[in-house]
Amino acid sequence: MKNKQSPQHRRRRLRLTVGVPLAAVVASVLTYGTVFGTFGDDATPKASAAAAPVPADAKAAVAAMQPGWNLGNSLDAVPDETAWGQPRTTKALLDKVRAQGFNSIRVPVTWSDHQGAAPNYTIDPAYIKRVKQVVDWAIDDGLYVILDVHHDSWQWTKAMSTDHDKVLSRFNSTWTQISKAFKNEPAKLVFESINEPQFDNADADRKADLLNELNTSFHKVVRGSGGNNKSRLLMLPTEGCTPDQALMNNLATKIKSLRDPRLIATVHYYGYFPFSVNLAGSTRFDATAQGDLDKAFKRMHDTFVAKDIPVVLGEDGLLGDDHGPGGVERGEMLKYFEALGHTARTNKVTTVLWDNGSLFDRSRGQWKDAGLFRQIKSSWTTRSATAASDNVFVPKSGPVKVRTLTLNLNGATFKALKQGTTKLVNGKDYTLSGNRLTLKAATLARLVGDRSEGVNATLQAEFSRGVPWRIQVISHGTPVQSAATGAADAFRIPTRFRGDVLATMTAKYADGSNAGPTDWTPYQQFNKAFSPDYGKNFIRLTPAFLDAVKAGSRVTLTFHFWSGAKVTYYVTKSGSTVTGTTS
Repeated sequence: MKNKQSPQHRRRRLRLTVGVPLAAVVASVLTYGTVFGTFGDDATPKASAAAAPVPADAKAAVAAMQPGWNLGNSLDAVPDETAWGQPRTTKALLDKVRAQGFNSIRVPVTWSDHQGAAPNYTIDPAYIKRVKQVVDWAIDDGLYVILDVHHDSWQWTKAMSTDHDKVLSRFNSTWTQISKAFKNEPAKLVFESINEPQFDNADADRKADLLNELNTSFHKVVRGSGGNNKSRLLMLPTEGCTPDQALMNNLATKIKSLRDPRLIATVHYYGYFPFSVNLAGSTRFDATAQGDLDKAFKRMHDTFVAKDIPVVLGEDGLLGDDHGPGGVERGEMLKYFEALGHTARTNKVTTVLWDNGSLFDRSRGQWKDAGLFRQIKSSWTTRSATAASDNVFVPKSGPVKVRTLTLNLNGATFKALKQGTTKLVNGKDYTLSGNRLTLKAATLARLVGDRSEGVNATLQAEFSRGVPWRIQVISHGTPVQSAATGAADAFRIPTRFRGDVLATMTAKYADGSNAGPTDWTPYQQFNKAFSPDYGKNFIRLTPAFLDAVKAGSRVTLTFHFWSGAKVTYYVTKSGSTVTGTTS
């Protein structure tokens, strides 16, 4: 229910103070202003769900923020809130976000297009009022709110190495105004100094010094602004918010030097890069991708958590979403988020899901892929079993053969295999040997029926815990492509997919060297170099890919499909025209 807390939650709140000396409770109230709300300039109490106590211990407060969600591509959009395709944020939207089970929300804000000129860099009062409106709605819903300086990092703070005094003056002015406007907000409002800070024309040591200067200045400005800012939780980032060991060491040292128990470290994680964007043949959440994730979270834990510095993963997700749907295969995405949730939880890292509108449909108030969110939500509290694939491909012609999937049980126990509400029979319809689930030929023949191309049936493997694993049974033929000629800025390869699904594409010249923008690998990036349109039966080669192709040199493209099929195609660019052939 929106704007309300369950009796169970109210009881948990009461238990927080049981056995705590009265003096400690009073001190917490006086210091953090959270049990009875806070007072504005007119001394009017701000009574709301925000009155839920914020733990005095920063580590406990950060734990209470788990899980979180990003209001991406809204107030951080340039030049205004709706410029990047998202609707204007409403209270109803934030109510729905809260109802999904989130306990915190990160509100990225880009201030630059709403600031005046030097020397004051005055922020438009109407814009501050709008940001405050969104913040207050979220706090009234009982959410912790993280407020930052967002795309300003690449718009103007990156010039700090060559325009030091001007950048620092603007940064300080920006945070002075934000601090003043929000100083009486409840303790559930958290300030983050700057998103993904970057610096041009500087080596590693100089970048570290510049970031330390920004973080130190941010801390001084906020703490000196009075009100609740004297003890507000503050988040400090690494350079680029990257969880690199050297960068995290620098941040840990800086946080310790500030001698402030109300500081939080923040980094971002979007997975092993080639997997995150489907590049270099990294189509699966394999041992390499899993290892990258495990190592990143261990670094976060050992550098921060183990040294009593709480850490917030301010953004998590997959970068492929920025370039369009389908870049990372759905089952592999499910495995990634399942592992991320588990690994973050065991390393005591609070996660804030990045959502630029690709996950939660803000106009309709619902998840675009409800199954994906179920997996993400489940990972907050438990593990789920997965499998080597979420698809079983059956050829359109020829005898139907058994298919075996390896289950990744993750500590769970297999319980049942179902088609809708119908439970399949072990021994008759399938067999289970250890973690190997085998679908019998007769069962598959029944499920595919006349073998019309595409998904013929959907099964669900159920386990002792977590969410079920969906298995699609797909009939397919070998994809067929045909010759085409078109403009380099709009070239499309006619493709009958025949039920199959594209996994990746390689590009090579006749001499065997790699073609395309990522010339260090033959495997090009999904959606950035090529993208399929299953409804319109074509594969688009992007201008970015074709611009990088040598004129007059024939390029061999090999399309790899999830069924295992491979299809070869040839393209040659001549001026602004591209010719494609099948031989």
